[in-house]
Amino acid sequence: MAVDEQPRKLRADAARNRERVLEAAREVFAEHGVEAPIDDVARRAGVGVGTVYRHFPAKENLFEAILVDGISRMASSAREAAEADDPGRAFFDFLELLAQSGGENMALVDALDESGYDIKHASLSHKQDLEAAFAQLLRRAQEAGAVRRDVTLSDVLTLCGSTCRAAGAGDGGRERSRRLVAIVADGLRVYAP
Repeated sequence: MAVDEQPRKLRADAARNRERVLEAAREVFAEHGVEAPIDDVARRAGVGVGTVYRHFPAKENLFEAILVDGISRMASSAREAAEADDPGRAFFDFLELLAQSGGENMALVDALDESGYDIKHASLSHKQDLEAAFAQLLRRAQEAGAVRRDVTLSDVLTLCGSTCRAAGAGDGGRERSRRLVAIVADGLRVYAP
């Protein structure tokens, strides 16, 4: 079953276990890379390996669920930021948030690509939701005079994706990603004369 499909309603304990597995998987993969065994995820989540496989029959399903969950959370954050009183600051704070998760997400995307798994189709509606929310945030920041008016959403997404990929995951990846996104932010920012 693809992540976008409506799953049957889980019992409360099963839903809690699923969330624990997702959180543990994010932590394990961030610490040890996507090659970390599922046994490590189960141990960290405090569940049996069978519980992990019941929710995620293959490692690729777990990667996809982490990505989709992350994209959904980012979309929610972008929507909240678009409503902020200071849209310029909210925009640049959101860029930093993207940098924090970017390298890890790129590692998951790369792992899925290498396995031949089609993440593009599975996460399309979630990606569209994020892009719509981010477009609103960018538009408000531009209207407030904080971001250059000649910048498009596509420009910002390409710059952020490229900097996160260039920074990579692993040792120092998050810090490199933050530095590179700070450089991008300086190029997007409108400075008073």
